[in-house]
Amino acid sequence: MSESLEREVKIRFASAAEARAAVAGIGAVPLRALRLQDDRLLDTADGRLRDERCTLRVRQERWPEQDHPAGATVTFKGPPRPDVMKVREEIETGVDDGALLLQVLERAGFRVWFRYQKHREEFTCDGAVVAIDETPCGVFVEIEGAEGGVAQVARALGRTPGDYVVDSYRTLYEADCARRGRPVADMVFE
Repeated sequence: MSESLEREVKIRFASAAEARAAVAGIGAVPLRALRLQDDRLLDTADGRLRDERCTLRVRQERWPEQDHPAGATVTFKGPPRPDVMKVREEIETGVDDGALLLQVLERAGFRVWFRYQKHREEFTCDGAVVAIDETPCGVFVEIEGAEGGVAQVARALGRTPGDYVVDSYRTLYEADCARRGRPVADMVFE
């Protein structure tokens, strides 16, 4: 289990190829190969966690060539703190069976209220984890680590704090649906 302060930013890119070229151009070292992340956000029936701006997430991962999940994590995130970066408490641990954990949490009174997917590959650079996320609402490079490392990687990518995206994928997806005149549903690949 890990408990820490999460510090991250997202940076939008026009395509996965552009993001990969930019990340390769700063000398980032591969950390974890491309895989599908299937995330489910849970809350109580009265929406207490959302009201408190907290998140309870179960993430299941699948490698492209496998039919079965490659692992799962459960994560609690506290409310974001005011900052130029997204900063919040994060408590996370791995679990053997994400589907079974979802059943346990649902029996305990939680329910899945949003599901989202992304294809992610991870790199490391200057002490930060650099993830290329291909989502149904765009391509983002997410940089997570200590404040100095996050800022240094962003600068190396040619970006400034004005380019930082601190919104959640749910918020970004809602905005994308509004722009396209589509109803908001789960953010999953077709």
